Amino acid sequence: MSKDYSIVQHPDGWAAQGHGNSRASAVKSTQAEAYDAARSFAANAGGGEISIHGTDGKIRDKNTIAPAKDPRNIPG
Repeated sequence: MSKDYSIVQHPDGWAAQGHGNSRASAVKSTQAEAYDAARSFAANAGGGEISIHGTDGKIRDKNTIAPAKDPRNIPG
């Protein structure tokens, strides 16, 4: 079963928050550290999609973590 995550700004830094969760799964000081945590969580859950939000709250990038299937047919 796959699990999707978002990387969002948090009062203590950056949070990796699972979709549907009311609390952050991890809070890190940098966005890169939060992404690494979310990538690990998603991989352990059977893959998923990670949405990376900028400081303005808008999604600026998305990555699919294997073994989940990429929703797009475009390589990259």
